[in-house]
Amino acid sequence: MTAVTLGPEGTYSHRATRALDDDVVFRQSVTDIVAAVAAGEFDRGVIPIENSIEGSVTESQDALAEYDVAVVREIVTPIRHALLAQGPNFDTIASHSQALAQCRAYLESEYPDATLEAVSSTAQGVEYARENPSVAGIAHPATAGDDLEVLAADIQDQTSNATRFFALAPASERSEAGGKTSLVVYPNANYPGLLLELLEPFADRDINLSRVESRPSGERLGDYVFHMDVDAGLYEERTQEAIANLEALAERGWVRRLGSYDLEHVVE
Repeated sequence: MTAVTLGPEGTYSHRATRALDDDVVFRQSVTDIVAAVAAGEFDRGVIPIENSIEGSVTESQDALAEYDVAVVREIVTPIRHALLAQGPNFDTIASHSQALAQCRAYLESEYPDATLEAVSSTAQGVEYARENPSVAGIAHPATAGDDLEVLAADIQDQTSNATRFFALAPASERSEAGGKTSLVVYPNANYPGLLLELLEPFADRDINLSRVESRPSGERLGDYVFHMDVDAGLYEERTQEAIANLEALAERGWVRRLGSYDLEHVVE
């Protein structure tokens, strides 16, 4: 089995993907990963979906709304950020935008005059630091290797910082078994009480909605796609009944079952 995730080697996505397989290839965007899995180019793909500090990864949400794939596992991994550089004299700090945001308090306190540069991944920021002594990176301390110093460890604003990743598979592998289910709902409608109507089928059946978020549909201003995580499997009759209600409400739009899955914690 070959898995595809965000590169280059050493990203947090890479660390999470190793819970699935050691045969890992890399792409530079979440959208490319989801599209490749949907097309059957890879057996598995791993994308970040939500961080405990910065919230949801909007590119992941939009890609899951655009492409038909299955979510087959949820992987949660702690995020340990360190400041890595060739030495203490640098003027630029490069990392993924979410990593920079997750270390905002530390950076404002210790390096208020440094230029913050958002790059495609934490690992790319580390590569820039290796190439240029005037650049520091923010990434997992294990990525420092022999040529970078760990100037400060655990610099994230919250010690409980963690990220959820979705393990994706082609849509044909979608499962009804598992303790959680993810849905994408496009009602193609907008009227008072719509959101309440979308939530009530789950509340009426004692199904916990662990995440509900909206994203612009791209069709018109004020038109939204809803992403839902529920603490129940598709195999359960109550879940099937709730989704049937959703489909009736979204008769002008659509409801996508991403699948049911279980949670795995990866600690490194």
